[in-house]
This record gives sequence, structure tokens and C-alpha cells, in this order.
Amino acid sequence: MLRLRAVRRPEALSGSSTLSDSGVAFSNLALGVLCTLLFLTFLDSTIVSVALGNVQTTLRANVGELQWVVAAYTLTFASIMLACGMIGDELGRKKVMLTGAGVFCAGSVLCALAPNVQVLIAGRAVMGLGAAASEPGTLSMLRHLYPDERVRSRAIGWWAATSGFALAAGPLIGGIIIGAWSWRGIFWFNLAFGLTALIIAAIILPESADPAAARVDTAGTLLGAGALATLVYAVIYAEGAGFAAPVVITMLCVSAVLVTAFVWWERRPAYPLLDLRFFRVSAFTTGNIVAFCTYFATFAIFFFTALYLVEVANASGYRLALVFLPMTALMIVASVLAGRWTTIVSPRWSITAGCVLFAAGLLLANLYLKPDPDYGPLVVALALAGIGIGTAVVPTTSAVMSAVPASRSGMAASSANTSRVIGAALGTAVLGSVVYSQLQSSLVTQMNHLGIPRAFQTVVINGLETGQISGNTAAQYASYGKLVQEVINAAYGAFGDGLHAALYLSAGLALLAGLLSLVTLRSDPGGSDPGRSDRGALTSQSSG
Repeated sequence: MLRLRAVRRPEALSGSSTLSDSGVAFSNLALGVLCTLLFLTFLDSTIVSVALGNVQTTLRANVGELQWVVAAYTLTFASIMLACGMIGDELGRKKVMLTGAGVFCAGSVLCALAPNVQVLIAGRAVMGLGAAASEPGTLSMLRHLYPDERVRSRAIGWWAATSGFALAAGPLIGGIIIGAWSWRGIFWFNLAFGLTALIIAAIILPESADPAAARVDTAGTLLGAGALATLVYAVIYAEGAGFAAPVVITMLCVSAVLVTAFVWWERRPAYPLLDLRFFRVSAFTTGNIVAFCTYFATFAIFFFTALYLVEVANASGYRLALVFLPMTALMIVASVLAGRWTTIVSPRWSITAGCVLFAAGLLLANLYLKPDPDYGPLVVALALAGIGIGTAVVPTTSAVMSAVPASRSGMAASSANTSRVIGAALGTAVLGSVVYSQLQSSLVTQMNHLGIPRAFQTVVINGLETGQISGNTAAQYASYGKLVQEVINAAYGAFGDGLHAALYLSAGLALLAGLLSLVTLRSDPGGSDPGRSDRGALTSQSSG
């Protein structure tokens, strides 16, 4: 049982049901339920990564469509999470959370029954909408359950351990399900798990709301969602058409205009979707940037590393689960220990150390990812990356939450989580573009060197994109005999080149995030609020 003491805060909870009145055991149970809902939403950010090869084969999906299977979830998740945080503050966090869980389950059914990749992508988008409504309350409620910062940091440690566990457990659980069944089993698992969590949450969780909350910033929501959607669409579309394509240029320009409009609009409302004033607080700004960078880099592991091991190294679902198991376990341990450490030392050192370890793990993993990988050192490298992620997540979250007053906890929680999910969405798109462009150019170069005819090169690239080569085409080019194996080896090498480029980029981004934390976050050995003085000045200014 979690050893956390709930502190009474009547003004933070609406209704007759308060955690403090129910005792410590009940508060720990409520935290466990919140973590269960959190686990469900974060799990689906990565569990599908190990199923992409199976999806490609059964639904004849190309590389871009596979990216949308992932991006549809993270994009809708990120686009409306801030709005859902405000809705929860106003209408009740429990109501919004349970509604989101129900929508998530409905999307899971749609995915499980999908007859083609387009329906699968639509179902993933529905799941993302449900996750966006369900997830923000899991963090913002902690601010009200544990107003004491030291106790709250430990609670956030469990929260972060759960999110880290869910991310790392995605390939583990997905691998087991794929090994025993198929990719459809993942979504039936989501449905069963989601319905169980929904029922328990409806019974256990108290309602929590902010009576003074303002109405949802609809204009800000639409502008922000539009800017993110057009940017991700442009990056993914550019993989095939190139960044000079008119459609890509148009989408990038639209995204830039929407971002500018979003920043302009958010300065106007009394209760904006994202209170830009808090970006003057170093803890808030740095925490959001680090959240973005770490999750951007994390998808180099969960999406592309898992896909490489399945497609190139021919790893089974069970083997993939074993590869990610140590990483999962150590990420949990690091998150829990970081929650305790953050109450003693400044978040500055935890975040910096975590980012350095994460980058080191990525660089080491790069050395052992090859068609016939040495799994022992690879497991160690991924475990080191997991320790880094777990060490950085808790102080990052704690810094953002502590930088704002309790009345804006929903906004703070949603901003931190939105930064993470935007990082995941753009990580999938940008790293996918890096991998795909490097793969295609490297493959063409190697096939030219082998003297492969242009017509056959087109067949190979099409087969690589879709995972399908028709029987007639295969028979037509069967005369190339032993060259086929050389082409396959060339494709594997090209995929490896793209993956290595993505890992180098991700490691560099993690190191930059660590350097930013080291420079901008003030050291506070007493473990006090890193943004208290700046936040106080902002509060006084707004009051005046």
C-alpha cells in the first residue's frame, strides 16, 4: 500500500466526498485508481509499435499509414488535452475522466473490428479523444489530494512511475499478445482493461472541481489543434512528396499562421487555454520543454527500434517483450526513487542526470542495433535509457505543477502532458521522415551499386513501403535469383542507416534538454517550490 498522507483541502474538492475524510487508506486507493486510468492511456502510446509489422501485412498498409496508426492517437490526444483539463476543472474531473474512458473503450472496439487501415486510423483517433478527456484529471487531482509539496512529489513519483511503466510496458504487453494472437488482440485487451478501470473509478473516485473555473477557451482549442494537425500532416506527407511539394509548403505555412494566431489569442481571455504568463517562470517553461524533448526522443525506441527488431532482426513478439522487460522494470524503479530524491534536491539535478543517462542509453543502443543484434548489450543499453527517462519525468512534472497556483492545476497538468504527447506525435512524424528519407536514399544507392534495374528498384521500394509484393511481380523478377538476397540485405542496411540517424538526433535532443535544465533551473537543496518567487510575482501582478 502506498504510504502517502492525504491532507485536507475542502476548498479544492466539491461535493460531500473528500479523500481526507475517508482516511489514508482510501486516499491511497484513490491514487491507485488514478494510476490505473493513467496506465491505460499511456500504454496505448507504445503498445501498437510492436504490432505494426503484423498490421502492414494483414491490412496492406504503407509506411505513411503505419505512422498515422500511431500519430492519429497521439495527435488527437495532444490537440484537445488542454481543453479537457479546463472542462474537468469546471464541470468535474471525475465526470470528464469517466466519459473519456468510455470513449476510449468505444475506439478500441472500432480498432479491433477494423476491416482496413483507414478504419483502424479512425478508431485510433477516437481512442485519442477518449485519452485526452481521461488523462489530465489523473494528475490535476493529485494537486488537490496532496497540497503539501513533499507529499505531492512522492505521489507524482508514483504517477510518473506508472506513466513510465505504461510506456515501457507497451512493447512488452503488445509482444506477448502478438505472440499469442494477433494485433487485434491488443484492442480487445484495451477494451477489457478499460471497462474494468472505468467501473472501479466510478465507484472509488471522489468528484473534484474548481467552482471558480472559467468557460473553456474554444477558440484557443481550435487554433492549437489546427496548428498541430497541419504540422504533423505536413511532415508525414513530406516523406513521399518531399518538403518542396506545394501541399507540404501550404500546410507548414498554415501551421505557422495558426501558431501565431494561437499566441495572439491566448493573451486575451481572462482564463486562457494556456496561460502564457507562466512561461516567464523558468520551472514551468523548462519543464514543458524537457517533457517535449524526452518524449520526442522516447519514440525513437518504442516505435522505430521495436519495428526494426521485428522487421529486420525477425524478433518474435515474445523476444521483443524480453528485450524491453529490464527497461520497463528499471524505469519504474528510477521514477519512484526520483520522486523521493526530488523532495531533497533541486529538480535541476534530477532532470539533468536523467537526460544524460537517456542520451547515453540511446547512443549505446545504436551500437548494437543490426540485422543480427547482440541482445545482451542491447538490453543493457535500453535499460540505461529507461533509467534516464524515469529519472527525468518526475522532477519535470513536479516543476511544472509547482510553478502554478492550485486553481490552475488543471491547466498545468494538461500543459505538461500536452507537451509530452506533442513530443510523441512530432517524434513519430519527424523521426519517421528521417528514417524513411535515409532508408530510401541509402537503398537506391546500394541497388544502383548492385546494378539492379530501375523497374525492379521500384518494385523493391513499393514492397518496402507496403510490405507486399504480388505473386505476378515476384515471378516476373525471379530470374534475378541471388540478387534478391542482396537487395534484401541492402534494404535491411538502409533501414538501419535511418534508425541510427533517428537515434543520434534523439540523443542530441535529450542532451540539449539536460543542458537547458542545468542552465535555467535554480538549485534549491531544500526541495522548495522552484518557481515560487516568479509565480508570486505573477500572482501579485495579476491581482493588481
